[in-house]
Amino acid sequence: MAKAKNTAFFCKECGYESAKWFGQCPACKEWNTFVEEPVGKSKSAKGIAGISHRAEASSVPVPVEINSVSFEENDRTSTGITELDRVLGGGIVAGSLVLVGGDPGIGKSTLLLQMCYNISEAGRDVLYISGEESLKQIKLRADRIGRFNGTLKLLCETNLDNIEDILTRNKPEVVIIDSIQTMYKDDVAAAPGSVSQVRETTSVLMQLAKGLNITIFIVGHVTKEGTVAGPRMLEHMVDTVLYFEGDRYASYRILRGVKNRFGSTNEIGVFEMQQSGLAEVENPSEYMLNGRPENASGQLLCAFLKEHVL
Repeated sequence: MAKAKNTAFFCKECGYESAKWFGQCPACKEWNTFVEEPVGKSKSAKGIAGISHRAEASSVPVPVEINSVSFEENDRTSTGITELDRVLGGGIVAGSLVLVGGDPGIGKSTLLLQMCYNISEAGRDVLYISGEESLKQIKLRADRIGRFNGTLKLLCETNLDNIEDILTRNKPEVVIIDSIQTMYKDDVAAAPGSVSQVRETTSVLMQLAKGLNITIFIVGHVTKEGTVAGPRMLEHMVDTVLYFEGDRYASYRILRGVKNRFGSTNEIGVFEMQQSGLAEVENPSEYMLNGRPENASGQLLCAFLKEHVL
């Protein structure tokens, strides 16, 4: 009797699973994207209803009329950073899952830590979970931003099962996961950062965000092609995708939204990296036009995409 195969092939772009290797993915039609990874027996999914009622008596969700659901703009929570609020569509929406991508060292953790500072100072419960840095490293970076007097809590953990129990028990209002490539589940027999782990951990975080009505920010590193490392399906699962871009050796950074279920993707935020953290650039046009020639008889300003330049 043939033994059951304990590995499978996954597409890094869309997450398509196959028992054999393909040169071209049958789902997304991309070439050379299949990787072989171990397959473990996964537990049955609890679902959003199972998470929200775990601490309460079990109940079956019932459909509701759309007119009975109310949402107003004042239901959003301000991050205290005007540039970030504008890119998010006006602030944080409770129960949303936000992916923040960017090159290592570009300032993703600094931006989110400054957001945590503002939200905690407003009296809201914030939990910062790091799988890359120790508590002392986070504290060292936080001291550059300012003195924290709010309700910010820190946790160094990479086991998602433990994180799930902590979130269910404490129910903070805002959670930061830094980063998704370091998180893992015990029942998935693959290394952290692999296609299987990223897909499974993101699915669990999405259920936690919707079931507990908490906002979760996920930090994701990008590849040399400029996309978030892991399956492309990661961007499809979350509510909002933000990219933090710029030269890590220069001072200016640009935050742009490529997906937003709660607002427009036509806004960008401009920041300047300083010794005390990221400072908002309220008038980026002044910086862009700083090098124009003086006393010229005439000037012509033009905006273009460099990919279209011959």
